[in-house]
Amino acid sequence: MVKKGQAKGGKPGGGGGSKKQAPPTTGPDDSFIVFSNSDKEPKPRRPPPGAGGPSGLDGPALAGEAPKRPDVKKLIGGASWTGKLPVNMLSEHCQKQRWEKPEYTMSKTPEGYSSMVILKAKNPKTQEFVQLQPFKLPPTHKHLAAKPTALEARHFAATYGLFRVCSMRNIHMMLPPDYRDLWKGDFEALKKEDIKEGRAWMYEADPFATLREREEAKVLIEKKRAEQAKAKERAANSPGGPGGVGLALRNGGLAPSGSGSHNIHRGWTRVPKIEMGKKSRINVETLIRKFAIWNPHDVKMSEFQKHSIVNEFKNLDFRQSHVEEAVEECKDREETLEWLLIHVPEDDLPRWALPEGYTAGISMASSDLKREGAIKRLAEAGYSLDLCRQVFDIHGDEGKAAYALQEILLSSGQDFDSQLAEQDSWTSQDAEESSESIWEEELTSLHSVFGEKFSRPSKDVCRIAITPANRGSNQAVEPVLQFRRSLEYPQKVPVVSVHAVLPSYIRLSIMKQALNHAIDNLIGEQMLFFLVDWLEQNMYGIIDRPGRLREISAAASTTSEVRPIHRKRQGFTRHPRPIKWTPNPKSKEDWMKRQLDPKLEARISQRKTLPAWEMRDIIIDTVNNHQVTIISGETGSGKSTQSAQFILDDLYQRSLGDCTKIICTQPRRISALGLADRVSEERCSPVGQEVGYIIRGESKATSTTKITFVTTGVLLRRLQTSGGSSEDVVASLADVSHVIIDEVHERSLDTDFLLVLLRDVLRKRKDLKLILMSATLDAGVFENYFKSNGKVGRVEISGRTYPVEDYYLDDVVQMTGFNAGRGARRDEDDAETDGMDADVAAAIQSIGMRINYDLVMQTVKEIDAELSHLKQDGGILIFMPGVVEISRAIDYLKSVPNLHVLPLHASLQSSDQRRVFPHAPSGKRKVVVATNVAETSITIDDIVAVIDSGRVKETSYDPQNNMRKLEEVWASRAACKQRRGRAGRVQAGKCYKLYTRNAEMTKMMERPEPEIRRVPLEQLCLSVRAMGIKDVGSFLASALTPPESLAVDGAMDLLGRMGALDGDDLTALGRHLSMIPADLRCGKLMVYGAMFGCLDACVTIAAILTVKSPFVSPQEKREEAKSARGKFARNQGDLIGDLKAFEQWEEMISNRGIRQGEIRNWCSDNFLNYQTLNDISSNRTQYLTSLRELSFIPSSFSAASNLNKNNDNLALIRSLCAGAFNPQLARIDFPDKKFAQSVSGAVELDPEAKTIKYFNQENGRVFVHPSSTIFDAQTFPGNSVFMSYFNKMATSKVFIRDLTPFNAYTALLFSGPITLDTLGRGLIVDGWLRLRGWARIGVLVSRLRGMLDDVLARKIDEPGMDLSGNEVVETVMRLVELDGLDQ
Repeated sequence: MVKKGQAKGGKPGGGGGSKKQAPPTTGPDDSFIVFSNSDKEPKPRRPPPGAGGPSGLDGPALAGEAPKRPDVKKLIGGASWTGKLPVNMLSEHCQKQRWEKPEYTMSKTPEGYSSMVILKAKNPKTQEFVQLQPFKLPPTHKHLAAKPTALEARHFAATYGLFRVCSMRNIHMMLPPDYRDLWKGDFEALKKEDIKEGRAWMYEADPFATLREREEAKVLIEKKRAEQAKAKERAANSPGGPGGVGLALRNGGLAPSGSGSHNIHRGWTRVPKIEMGKKSRINVETLIRKFAIWNPHDVKMSEFQKHSIVNEFKNLDFRQSHVEEAVEECKDREETLEWLLIHVPEDDLPRWALPEGYTAGISMASSDLKREGAIKRLAEAGYSLDLCRQVFDIHGDEGKAAYALQEILLSSGQDFDSQLAEQDSWTSQDAEESSESIWEEELTSLHSVFGEKFSRPSKDVCRIAITPANRGSNQAVEPVLQFRRSLEYPQKVPVVSVHAVLPSYIRLSIMKQALNHAIDNLIGEQMLFFLVDWLEQNMYGIIDRPGRLREISAAASTTSEVRPIHRKRQGFTRHPRPIKWTPNPKSKEDWMKRQLDPKLEARISQRKTLPAWEMRDIIIDTVNNHQVTIISGETGSGKSTQSAQFILDDLYQRSLGDCTKIICTQPRRISALGLADRVSEERCSPVGQEVGYIIRGESKATSTTKITFVTTGVLLRRLQTSGGSSEDVVASLADVSHVIIDEVHERSLDTDFLLVLLRDVLRKRKDLKLILMSATLDAGVFENYFKSNGKVGRVEISGRTYPVEDYYLDDVVQMTGFNAGRGARRDEDDAETDGMDADVAAAIQSIGMRINYDLVMQTVKEIDAELSHLKQDGGILIFMPGVVEISRAIDYLKSVPNLHVLPLHASLQSSDQRRVFPHAPSGKRKVVVATNVAETSITIDDIVAVIDSGRVKETSYDPQNNMRKLEEVWASRAACKQRRGRAGRVQAGKCYKLYTRNAEMTKMMERPEPEIRRVPLEQLCLSVRAMGIKDVGSFLASALTPPESLAVDGAMDLLGRMGALDGDDLTALGRHLSMIPADLRCGKLMVYGAMFGCLDACVTIAAILTVKSPFVSPQEKREEAKSARGKFARNQGDLIGDLKAFEQWEEMISNRGIRQGEIRNWCSDNFLNYQTLNDISSNRTQYLTSLRELSFIPSSFSAASNLNKNNDNLALIRSLCAGAFNPQLARIDFPDKKFAQSVSGAVELDPEAKTIKYFNQENGRVFVHPSSTIFDAQTFPGNSVFMSYFNKMATSKVFIRDLTPFNAYTALLFSGPITLDTLGRGLIVDGWLRLRGWARIGVLVSRLRGMLDDVLARKIDEPGMDLSGNEVVETVMRLVELDGLDQ
């Protein structure tokens, strides 16, 4: 660590103790530092004549030598430093960000030189320069900046500047040693401190955007403050709250009025109103009393956070003591506010938190005056009126109800179950008479002692007015104590109540403390006199310090839980047994016997012809001597099939066969299947014994399988579900001896994630071997990544490929005589066709960048004719970007009679994928039309010609608009090289490239960008978090190519809004979603389906969204097609229409009496695609299988019946869709209502569809896509006021598709966090959806959501748990179905 005034040698810490301080330097002396992108340092200027020594150099010149100018790299980086310096790195970063060149301040202090960096940038809109404040260290760390020379001070400032904008990246590894230590030491500690104090904004990657946001927020806060001030001013002159009723605030002020404070209610008048029926509210409150859990992860807020919340809520008219208690129990501001609204009695709440027109103590008119009188008397003690009503209705007797209320008060806040006394536990008549006689005797005594202050309203009740002692500075109180005889008095305490002008929570606290005193000291004797005496002495003390709300809250509120629940879950994970490296000679003997099998000998002789066999001993030695080995080899060298066998045979040879378990990952299912088949065949054993495979939904492997081929996702899933900690990840691989990652050069998201995990595992499992296999020679990247684990072994296998001749697009056009565009005018300036024949150039220009299927067909014909002429059998492999293009190419090629055409892509069933390997039928030529799966993942042995379209489908993602696109782009040159190599596997081949030489050199990247940099990261971040890693950003920053920190932050934010994360903690829903192999939104929908009894419907919708809508819309019949879809949808939304169409099709398919021809005709009549419906059905089956494998749904049909009991409840299904797609929601803005006169009076008219507007959070106004069934809708079902969408696309406007309308309670229960508006206007959901209504409704729903997550957590722990009839689930269903009303 660098400290003031000391450093190692001549490094940046300043002068050492043995060196003299050089005289101060002036600015120009270090001006030879130049801002440049060059790695080379600029030459220092020659010293001015007469200079005695290098200015700024710390220490004397070497003896006997003339003083020299300092070598900057040595001065800053140390004697051996050859890398970049901080100033240059900051300059380069600013250039990349298109900011201005950094500027530096310089000041001289007694401690040394001190510098700060200033960043500037041009505002793209205004073209004005924005200058940030200098990046300044806090006073506590100021000493770090003091340096002996201006040069070192400037480099220190650059390092701190870099840290401020790049702390989320790993660039500190490029800094000189001392600056690297600063970065990971003092700077990291300072950042943590700042984040804890709420200053995380200081470390954003774009400080200019942060500055803009902070300034905007400042303006908004000022505006809000001004509005509040105006509102208060108006309220003082114009009584009446939002509901038009004058409301007195607890502190004596007035609530803002509806008539005079239009500013604060602006924007709230048109928002939907939420109400909760009385029965529904009582039901929810009862559930919260039973099951509510606060702060389940025991998060502790910092003192700074607590202090801020206490100050804020004190200004919102809560009592300070209540807020101080709340912040100790809660995890954040929002939960603190909810806790207060649940636990503070209504008479002590701020007025903004009460419903419109609320007046304390007034009950609704009732025909049962006796009941209402009893309830009012019970409530006078301080108990909640609603609670008194509920308890009285249960017991039907005032005395019993009073006793039950007292039991609730005594049990409030206890961590043990209250032992409620049985009312009739005294069976003896004598015992009861004894209690009565004791009571009579005591009351006689009390009457004589207290005289007029004593009264006796009934046989079992007495009242005593007292004058408490020790008043101090308190306001005088004149309490009346009431005692009611309990059935077992004096073995049980009497029922005590205090009647005084005090807040109810103080009265309840006095009662509870008095009762606890009696229980501890007075049981078994006459106690009323002693209780009165104790209360007289202690009452004012309790008024001063009433104690915690938690102690009395169960009696003060209908919703406060009786006792806190802290449920700790035990996760039981079974890990495999660790390997015992004990030789077993029998395994060697068995293996030696097998070597004598003639069939196996024949296979081995075939294997010896592969290039990999020549490297057999080198591969074995390298793997044995290194923990990490990289094997590079061209496609066809045999590395994928042979390497694992070489390792296994070597271990058999050493009698360690029993200890061996090799897992070999493949990027695609077809590769894992193909390799398992091939290697099993080479070892003469059936698939699933010595060699097996595991892919999603299919497995052939046993506990004794030695080599298992798996998809990368399968191995990741094993690590992810290991138990949720790094130790569990290591333990999950305990029985694995070798991990081989094939096709590592493809840099898929899963592969990069796996590499990060395995690098950590290797540090703890020194006996585990990792082998990386790459088809390209860029192994240096991987070697650098793993070198911290020790020396990395490298093996290069030369390929066994024959020469391949290349033909580019102009050659292909000439060869085929393709005449598109011939005779057309040529564009002379087109670089693509420079130097070509005019006709060929015109043809190429007419083709453009599109795939021309006629040209593909003519090229295939030409190749076939040439091979037939040469009497050669080989096949043709055509590379297309995607499934649609494959289908179209096959349609064209079907017209050629002698071709045997086969598709090949990852979506095919395993059996269909295997059809590409055998030779074509006699007289036919095999043509395989494939995506990039055929580049490296699989090898088709008889290919002699390749046609390369040069295109590939890649996922790209725009994090700003949250838009994901699957785009067709140019393939990389590395990929095209792999495609070309496929033609030279069995003989000299030819590659026909359907692109020009110019396109190859100028439009194709050298190699593809890693997937981690171009796809949404929600699923990855969730997987990381599910493994117990809290700092997801830091973990991903250690990846081979770290993702952008903005993308990670955006993903984490989205996971929070989806309900997968609660702060930093994984929710039960998040745990599930991390395990389901599907889009997060589809996974969430399926989880909800299983919970709410509509599994089939939700899984079907997930499958539809994964495949596509089964409806087709021909250009010439667009309106008819839309009408057909609308008939199924019936205004319920696009997805419900698709679901209903699929269900009807499935019903017909399962009815054997209906012929397939009739079904196809029905599909055609209803504009449905038969094949798409089949694909949806197949996908649906896969999803159900995955859910069964995860044990989330039972395997047996009978047990699964309850999972589908609500399949026809469309209101519920719409709600679940909206919940699953959150935050992809839009607000429906209806126009003002219009009415028409009729015989029965004015009738409301439905608005025209075009007058209804839609708004989302990111884009503002959005538009319903014309193809949607909602496009012409004038009304929506079930009080729908919001619209969910699955897809959003921007063309001329921003359109939303796959729409489902939903109501306000769905938004409350299934959307983002609920925020309470502290001006009493309503609730804000997910930061932007506003709802008018009582604040407590928001709190009740928020608690209900917490309980729903707890139910889901228990479902995970007990997969067989049946949720049908679960109180929480049933309550949520009723709320969303009826929009909060009782019926």
